[in-house]
Amino acid sequence: MRDRFADYITGLQDTIITALEQLDPNAPPFFRDRWDRPEGGYGISSVFSVPFSSTPATTILEKAGVNISVIHGSLPPAAVKQMRADHASLPYDPDSQESLPFFAAGLSLVIHPRNPHAPTVHANYRYFEVTHPSEPSKVLAWWFGGGSDLTPSYLYADDARHFHEKLKAACDAHGAALYTHFKVWCDEYFFIPHRGEARGIGGLFFDDLCDAPHKRIPDASLADRPWTPESIFAFVRAAGDAFLPSYLPILQRRASAESTDAQRRWQLLRRGRYVEFNLVHDRGTKFGLMTPGARIESILMSLPETARWEYRSEIGANAESEEGELLDVLRKPRAWA
Repeated sequence: MRDRFADYITGLQDTIITALEQLDPNAPPFFRDRWDRPEGGYGISSVFSVPFSSTPATTILEKAGVNISVIHGSLPPAAVKQMRADHASLPYDPDSQESLPFFAAGLSLVIHPRNPHAPTVHANYRYFEVTHPSEPSKVLAWWFGGGSDLTPSYLYADDARHFHEKLKAACDAHGAALYTHFKVWCDEYFFIPHRGEARGIGGLFFDDLCDAPHKRIPDASLADRPWTPESIFAFVRAAGDAFLPSYLPILQRRASAESTDAQRRWQLLRRGRYVEFNLVHDRGTKFGLMTPGARIESILMSLPETARWEYRSEIGANAESEEGELLDVLRKPRAWA
């Protein structure tokens, strides 16, 4: 499974980058940066950005990253403690300083388009194993996780429906109720408590998927398709393969829309919210930063190139405005598919 998953995300990374580069052939290509981790493993960080200039750029993307990592090493006790809440098979002694061997492979992407009408999108697909410290072939726990979500600055209902319908179709082939559970999980996870609003209009979020019963998924949802390593891997592949069909048509539709300075200002304020969530609440960011030998540049790739914070900004206060309409959805998630 380690090798098969690594092969899958490597191919998916190349497919996504190729599609994005073809969308804007006059833009600089993604910078592909392969790195080796001294503690074990490697990664390929593929990032799009335009060199800083006082002249406004005209590329479709402002900043984007499609990264993969395939790493192994030792999981420190603090990380083991955090994970044990969802994986009781992990041994944990609060007085022990022993680390556990781990393997982790994943693809993580964030795309920040330049146009305020084109939404930011995030996706992540990952596989994780923890093995016995003295028996490397004995797997103590394994699981899959991932999902994708859309973060617009301006709400277009057709875009939201398209995004969610593509994700729902990918889910439905693997369990009739999966989309409903993972959509709610996404709404709950990508929420900024100190703002009282979601980061975006949601999508899918799932984690800790293994062959043990999962508290988030009623058994009836999987009665005809019990979770096994093969069935979960097939579902994760379906979710990953749905990314481009769910997002690329939206980006194509909105990338050249007319926009104003006021709309750009609102986009930068929404990006500020994006930064707040990623640095304060995101579990993946926290895990990455506590992992020995963490590659900080890759972990913080998700942050936008530009963002804005204003003291008591009045934008969005009018519920009848386009900005107010977005805030209403962020405070009260809707069903889109």
